[in-house]
Amino acid sequence: MEFCDLHRQYLEYQKEIDDAIASVIKTTAFINGPDVPALEKELAEYSGAPYTLACSSGSDAISIALMALDIQAGDEIICPAFTFIATATMVSIVGAVPVFVDVDPVTFNLDPEKIEAKISEKTKGIIVVSLYGQCADFDAINLVAKKYGLWVIEDGAQSFGGTYKGKRSCSLTDIATTSFFPAKPLGCYGDGGAIFTTDLKIAEKIKMLRNHGQEKRYHHKMIGVNGRMDTIQAAILRVKLAHLDNEIMERNRVADLYTKALNGIVDTPYVLEHNHSVWAQYTIRVAERDKLREKLAEYNIPTAVHYPMPLPSQEAFKHLGQGTDFPISNLLSETVMSLPMHPFLTTDEIEFIASKIKESLHV
Repeated sequence: MEFCDLHRQYLEYQKEIDDAIASVIKTTAFINGPDVPALEKELAEYSGAPYTLACSSGSDAISIALMALDIQAGDEIICPAFTFIATATMVSIVGAVPVFVDVDPVTFNLDPEKIEAKISEKTKGIIVVSLYGQCADFDAINLVAKKYGLWVIEDGAQSFGGTYKGKRSCSLTDIATTSFFPAKPLGCYGDGGAIFTTDLKIAEKIKMLRNHGQEKRYHHKMIGVNGRMDTIQAAILRVKLAHLDNEIMERNRVADLYTKALNGIVDTPYVLEHNHSVWAQYTIRVAERDKLREKLAEYNIPTAVHYPMPLPSQEAFKHLGQGTDFPISNLLSETVMSLPMHPFLTTDEIEFIASKIKESLHV
């Protein structure tokens, strides 16, 4: 059993993917080939964000977005304490300071009620991660941002395709980013990402920043990076994007079956009524997590912990001296556990996983 069965997915779309890759090889347009702008157009139409720029990874998407916002050394940026480290490390990469805020105990997303206490005169913006596939509370967060004159970035690395009050993830904030890491709900066959914005000037700047700051070939208007997306990855993503809605439906089928089987046995995920999750992860909470993981491994059931340590406790951020007073993040890091999740899990596989969880917990 695979945690995320990319091989099963490949077999499902094999001819389409092989043809897309072969087409790029045939044209040899490996960099900035026609599939890149075609993908950007399709992503913009899908998300509802007017301007979409493909790039080399989800991490690069965040750093390029911050560069486009002219973040300077010493600027402070609000980040969730419980998420993957790239969100905050990209803040550090551009010389700014991540200021951590605890998360909501129900959705595990950034808690809007805890943001204001962390805002200072150095604060420039808020990066919000839509964790595990569910969008954060953007109405409340955007309201706080407006009150203090801050911008908001949605890190939609796990939520692309999801919705918040009828609007797509990555169309809910000034700028948004996503990742196309292979295991994401929309994943390529390597690294890839995208940046979304409602601002044409920001979009034009991002376009230059991701390509060495070039305004035109060999004319560099600003300091930039090599943050382009390879054409082959764009071609693969175009194939997968056409199947994304169906895969999201299947992910919700899998999540519903898990929840029905495990309700009352472990703490199952909760999706707010106005949200539609893409279920990047199906993450339960259980007190004896490590013991349960060991037991499930005996049955060849893979699991993962997203994430075993809050960001403020990571060695990389200890110099910031922001302490360990993040009670929800600390609790989650000790109790969360993600189960296999992908659109091709069968009912029998889900029932087998659930039965072994019950058996291991002596339920």
